[in-house]
Amino acid sequence: MNGVINVYKEAGFTSHDAVAKLRGIVKQKKIGHTGTLDPDAEGVLPVCLGNATKLCGLLTEKEKTYRAVLLLGQTTDTQDTSGKVLTEAPVNVGEEEVRETILSFLGDYDQIPPMYSALKVNGKKLYELARAGKEVERQARRVRILEIQIQEIRLPEVVFTVTCSSGTYIRTLCQDIGEKLGCGGCMKRLLRTKVDRFELADSHKLSELEALMKAGRIEEVLLPVDDVFAACPAVRVKPESDRLIRNGNPFGKEDIAEVTGERPAEGTELELTCVRVYNSDGEFCGLYRREQGGRRYKPEKMFLA
Repeated sequence: MNGVINVYKEAGFTSHDAVAKLRGIVKQKKIGHTGTLDPDAEGVLPVCLGNATKLCGLLTEKEKTYRAVLLLGQTTDTQDTSGKVLTEAPVNVGEEEVRETILSFLGDYDQIPPMYSALKVNGKKLYELARAGKEVERQARRVRILEIQIQEIRLPEVVFTVTCSSGTYIRTLCQDIGEKLGCGGCMKRLLRTKVDRFELADSHKLSELEALMKAGRIEEVLLPVDDVFAACPAVRVKPESDRLIRNGNPFGKEDIAEVTGERPAEGTELELTCVRVYNSDGEFCGLYRREQGGRRYKPEKMFLA
């Protein structure tokens, strides 16, 4: 199978565990996920199968949306309530101050990754060092908070939705909010509701996927690779140019038989400069980058089987 399945990762196991379970369900080795969720976190986890595994890096870099519960007045070594409590303090702040402080994180800010993370320092994963009782210096990374909506304030808890850039740790955001308020804070719950075009409403638990597989209906939830790039214009080449595409070579305007969707409704840089390329039989071959005003196209990512 080649495509992407929108998995609902449940709490209690890692993203790696979810992939391993799905590998057993679909009986396919070539499979990978597109962005780690903590064991206690739930929600959208796009999983790529077959030649769609080439998408993993692209989807990992996409914006993500989360629904989080922040607990004020407490800090832990893991920055969430699963960890060891480090400090406790009274929450002597009002709702308006909490609201203003949370919204102050909109935009770019420098975030120090948590020790309990899969990032590597000198070849060692941070969480391995943390479990050994070691703490090392981490470089702050620039992240971007694109949107924050506060759903509920019932102190000491705050429920909010955040859309952010890749590489943002919501646990760390919760801790940073608490630190700015002067009472400390940690994350109590996390639900990922969106990764690029993959949304919570369209996600499927592993038990559902197992039932679909047994019924021979798994294809119903397998998103074709080219659908991930649906916002990009589509190019079909002439029969005599199929060999160029088959070999992953650049091609020119003269090789094009048809172009559709030249004006994306919402243009990100990728959508404006990249095109989906199909051979003369309509088979999706890869993503090409448009150069020189559309007179020449160079391969960006090939998805030939």
